[in-house]
Amino acid sequence: MMGLLGQVRRVAQAKASVLIEGESGSGKEIIARALHHYSSRRTKPWVDVSCAALPEHLVESELLGYERGAFSGALNSKPGLFELAHEGTLLLDEIGEFPLNLQAKLLRVLDGSTYFRLGGTRKLSVDVRIVAATNRSLKSLVQQKLFREDLYYRLSQVCLRVPPLRERPDDIKPLAEHFLAEIRPGMSISGEAIRRLERHLWPGNIRELRNVITSASLAAEEFRIEANHIDLDLEEMAQTPVETSIRTHAAGTLGTMEREAVLATLRRTQGDRQQTAEALGISLRTLNRRLSEYGQVRSRRVSA
Repeated sequence: MMGLLGQVRRVAQAKASVLIEGESGSGKEIIARALHHYSSRRTKPWVDVSCAALPEHLVESELLGYERGAFSGALNSKPGLFELAHEGTLLLDEIGEFPLNLQAKLLRVLDGSTYFRLGGTRKLSVDVRIVAATNRSLKSLVQQKLFREDLYYRLSQVCLRVPPLRERPDDIKPLAEHFLAEIRPGMSISGEAIRRLERHLWPGNIRELRNVITSASLAAEEFRIEANHIDLDLEEMAQTPVETSIRTHAAGTLGTMEREAVLATLRRTQGDRQQTAEALGISLRTLNRRLSEYGQVRSRRVSA
């Protein structure tokens, strides 16, 4: 992570667009904010949007804005996210979910072309640093014709990879203590509890760690978290850091590892998809699509 942050400081000074890749909950948004913080645009606007959370019929109006009367319900003019981020940074989170039919229009704006608000007659031009984040392989999506190749190359002038928490066990103790200080200041955590955390594979990454620390802080009767307060799935724990590394390597490809992480979390929530999505830090729509790819029956609760 220190190496990554050093790279972030160097990249922040450039004007190039940046693509941040990493699993859900691994800290991609923190890296994106660091890029903005270390750049010359730090005093200018920071705007972020989750492409997965935007309904497809609202994507264009949210990004480009609209004029009064542009469509039914447009009672007032509204600037788009590109305008709001003018001279600053715009984070396009979960860019892999961006609708294919609108990617050409996004590419034109990113290339500096002028554009109109919906229903507008005045051309607009913006100066925005683009940072995109994804938990999916955009190269794979390009090969599947689900993402435009030219847009991929426009977004990935610089690529940064955020390693999952299982690859950085040394981060677990300081992160756990940081979250605990935020949640219940003055509370401590025992060494045995930390060791238990370090043996976990963390399919939900940092988001899952924060949830576990929150739950443990409420379960502890004294002002100290012990190992028995840490609620983890034993099937996802290794005996040693070495074994964790071996198991991670043995899991095979990233797609296989992701599938096992999703299904393990689904088991732990007893098939509750909403809870599973929250634990993994992804949208319910994304989870449903992944489960469909894995051949799971679409229902609220699934026996896994």
